[in-house]
Amino acid sequence: MKTATYKGYLLALVATIAFSNVYIFSKAALNQIHLTQFGIYWCGFGMLFSLLFAFKGKKIAQLNRLSKKQARILLLLGFLEILTTTTFFISINIIPDPAITSFIGNLFPVMVTLGGIIILKEKFGWVEIVGASLALIGTFVISYTGGTSLKTLFIAGTGVVLINALFATTATLIVKVHVKNISPELFNLNRYTWLFLFSLIMFFVYQPEANIPAKAFANISVGAFLEFIAILTVYYSYHFIEASRSAIVQTLKGIFVLIGAFVVFNTFPVLHQFIGGMITVIGVLVMALAQAGIFRTRH
Repeated sequence: MKTATYKGYLLALVATIAFSNVYIFSKAALNQIHLTQFGIYWCGFGMLFSLLFAFKGKKIAQLNRLSKKQARILLLLGFLEILTTTTFFISINIIPDPAITSFIGNLFPVMVTLGGIIILKEKFGWVEIVGASLALIGTFVISYTGGTSLKTLFIAGTGVVLINALFATTATLIVKVHVKNISPELFNLNRYTWLFLFSLIMFFVYQPEANIPAKAFANISVGAFLEFIAILTVYYSYHFIEASRSAIVQTLKGIFVLIGAFVVFNTFPVLHQFIGGMITVIGVLVMALAQAGIFRTRH
């Protein structure tokens, strides 16, 4: 295996571990403070990190060379990132166990694959269909409460995770098309700029206390840094390996979140949720392996 390939897999692993911890640190902070307090600090730290990194890498100069089309793309992505990030942290806030949020969130790679097939005309085969079906079945098993009405059929927060996956899929497909022309640092800076502006507006609308507990502040600073690292490293992994191979490593996210949630919050999914979670992981892994060409069955 070439050195560049090793580097790609290593970056994907770093991104997976870092983003897994985002679930833990954000949940710990949200257990103590209001969502608007959380947003202003979290996005503020993220913007600071992305600004420093962009200046260090001399990527700010790219802003002067952006075409009108690229500027419109960044504007659209900014809007999508606001919707995606807001729904993500709302779901973290609603669902008690972050491992459950992570397992349901495995619908995201399923939607990305389907979007790639429909919009980007990517190839697919029966193995991908099996993997997607497993992920969907697992998600249903995790979310099912035993209720009979639509209102009580799924656990609270399931709909928010689905909406998050839809917005995240749209943003990912746009990045996938334009990542060669716009640097990861610029994508990251654009993301946090819009998120911070939105958080600032929400902060003045709700007018919560500016002071937060020291423990929440520590959790936010560490978590925001890990999110910044996760997004940056996953973009960079695409420079060395295909996105589908990076996705193979990222299927481990649910396992890391499961372990982290148990250690930090002493929570563990009930049996049917655990089984459903494992089914989603297997389904996404099968899809990722097929997309990477491990199963030579495409048509």
